[in-house]
Amino acid sequence: MTRWVVQLAVDDDAALDALPGAAGRHLPGSVGGGNATWDVSAEDLPVPDVPGVRVVDTVALAPVASGHVALVGARVKRTLLLRVRPGTPPDVVARFETELAAMPRHIESIRSWCLSRVDQVRSPSPWTHVWEQEYETVEGLRGEYMTNPYHWAGVDRWFDDEVPGAIVERELAHVFYESATEVLVRDGAAGRRPSA
Repeated sequence: MTRWVVQLAVDDDAALDALPGAAGRHLPGSVGGGNATWDVSAEDLPVPDVPGVRVVDTVALAPVASGHVALVGARVKRTLLLRVRPGTPPDVVARFETELAAMPRHIESIRSWCLSRVDQVRSPSPWTHVWEQEYETVEGLRGEYMTNPYHWAGVDRWFDDEVPGAIVERELAHVFYESATEVLVRDGAAGRRPSA
């Protein structure tokens, strides 16, 4: 079973309720991607068979590191799709991944999280990595995550073209939505929507 992150263009939010897994319309402040994200586990490339839902982008995930924190009720699921510059030495990529995966130790508002490489065999993509987190509220993302010193002093340098050693391309997708239930579960599979 593979976990997939699918960027969607959705005409009607009600259509998202018909999808297996977890899905939601992007909240204000999201950049790139479609206007909704669908998180789902499937053997093969997931295709939404729902009127008014079109696929913008699909990536298959190959997890590198993850953590699970039990959280009851609604939460905000954030996805960052990024591309490491071609030709970046593997040891530098490994250091970048280690520093990104260390963020939850420094930022208390991050609950469950997963850092993955994109499985280029299952879903050829310009993206190389997917960095996902869950937060109790959107303020956890917009507040502590975005303003944390570890974020700015440690991790942001990999993204800032003005800093020597930056390796992440400028184009990225930073998207987040509210989910009624967990998305990142302990075994790495996309969460299931509760029965009505």
